[in-house]
Amino acid sequence: MTNITPGLLMIVAAAFVPYLPHHIRQVFMLIAIGFSAVSLFAGEGVHWIIFVFGQELILHNADNLTLPFGIIFHIAATLNVIYGWHERRPMEHTAGLAYAGAAIAALHAGDLITLFIWWEATAITSVFLILASGTQRANNAAMRYLLVQVASGVMLLAGACLYWKESGTIAFGAMELGSTGTWLIFLAFGIKAAFPFLNGWLQDAYPEATIIGTVMLSSFTTKLAIYAFARGFAGTEYLIWIGAVMTAFPVFFAVIENDLRRVLAYSLNNQLGFMIVAIGIGTELALNGAVAHAFAHILYKALLFMSIGSVMYRVGTAKATELGGLYKSMPLTMIFCIIGAMSISAFPLFSGFTAKAVIMKAVGYEGLIYVYLVLLAASAGVLHHSGIKIPYFTFFSHDSGLRPKEAPFNMIIAMAIASVFCIGIGVMPTQFYQILPYELNYQPYDASHIVGQFQLVIFAMLAFTFLMRFGFYPPEISSTVLNSDWFYRKLAPRIGKPFLLIANKIGVGANAFLIKFTKLFISRISYIYQHPVTGPVTPGPAAIALITLLMCVLLITNIF
Repeated sequence: MTNITPGLLMIVAAAFVPYLPHHIRQVFMLIAIGFSAVSLFAGEGVHWIIFVFGQELILHNADNLTLPFGIIFHIAATLNVIYGWHERRPMEHTAGLAYAGAAIAALHAGDLITLFIWWEATAITSVFLILASGTQRANNAAMRYLLVQVASGVMLLAGACLYWKESGTIAFGAMELGSTGTWLIFLAFGIKAAFPFLNGWLQDAYPEATIIGTVMLSSFTTKLAIYAFARGFAGTEYLIWIGAVMTAFPVFFAVIENDLRRVLAYSLNNQLGFMIVAIGIGTELALNGAVAHAFAHILYKALLFMSIGSVMYRVGTAKATELGGLYKSMPLTMIFCIIGAMSISAFPLFSGFTAKAVIMKAVGYEGLIYVYLVLLAASAGVLHHSGIKIPYFTFFSHDSGLRPKEAPFNMIIAMAIASVFCIGIGVMPTQFYQILPYELNYQPYDASHIVGQFQLVIFAMLAFTFLMRFGFYPPEISSTVLNSDWFYRKLAPRIGKPFLLIANKIGVGANAFLIKFTKLFISRISYIYQHPVTGPVTPGPAAIALITLLMCVLLITNIF
């Protein structure tokens, strides 16, 4: 059992999910996740190899990097099953279980072709979590999401083929930029990690998914990209500067956004930047920080999405201007939201504090002063829009008059479990650090770090007060936040239109030629059939040219 690729049993089990009664279905999914988790403890090494066309495909490779990601992916999958227990439509559960399984299987791919297969599987399964919303906006967002994700997979496959030609291997390990193949792989990972100007799909699609789907999406896709970068491109200096930009630019979008699920999507993009910076540094301390932050981020981001999703489930909206005063009727959800907010804000005694501290320490050790300052400013921004804005406008701002019931019991249980993890990681950092890839002897609770974090809290509170005082808050009800994909939506048609017109004219001309040729060919065949020739036939110049052309086409086809 332990030799089977983790996640594979979940994908197989997903095929049976639609045919089971509701409560049995949920228990069945938890059992499938449990059996998959057993495979995590097979030990380090290669456990499953198959040979296809002479190539060695490693389906189950385990080491110190796959273990922490495998653990948190299974925890996230379990929380998603519990959180979505009330949902009786099988589509979300089937897609969610297969999606989580594909992401877990991708972690254990030891070669680029196997990685590509699971990479695309995550795209195909996850798109149904967006389509399940059933709205036209969701359908449009799902198609754009699928296009981007499939494009990432195509680049990965093309890069893998070129990398094999260049290096003679398809093993998935450390790579250096410098060839077309590695650059294509790097870009494929960057799309899935929502690099600057490649991030529009995230904020476009995640808020349009179902309430359960958004929580699932926040857990796997981008974290799989973080894992891929950590394995393939650790120490690549470009990532330091890309990550620094990622931490900074989403902050401004999150501040002016009205939809709180979209605020969290921007915040997710911002948090990924911290991990990318750490991977770019590439030291053992930095990689520990990236993994620790990814682990903690999955939990507190899921908790925030779950709390906002619970509110949306009860009142039907996640708009900041339409909420407020819900602490009176949803006190437990409020508490869980605050725990998530304090965790993402890196408040002492919460998970973000112990995870982000390792990254900041690694940046400091490398003497990257400007990067450190950017991360510090971005931390204040996160504290502002996710630590203060989200709980304030949801539960404490103007009284909206809404008096919904508390979240369903299963949602409460899922949020409570995530909250326990967020607090447990914060108060027991030593135990948490033991699952990281490399040995780490670090104590985050020193006076300078604690004082510095409280200074950030005060600064964020002042910024929030300023925005409230001068009328920037609450956000405008009808505001439209232009994301980086605006460039593609505006520039692509203008740039591509001339080429499309030329292609269309060529296509129309070719189509007309084929129609005329077909008619002529059929008429000649009909004539020959009606007037058979009994004597010897000498082909004319036109016939010889046609026969020669057909032979060339057949020859070229056989060669390639």
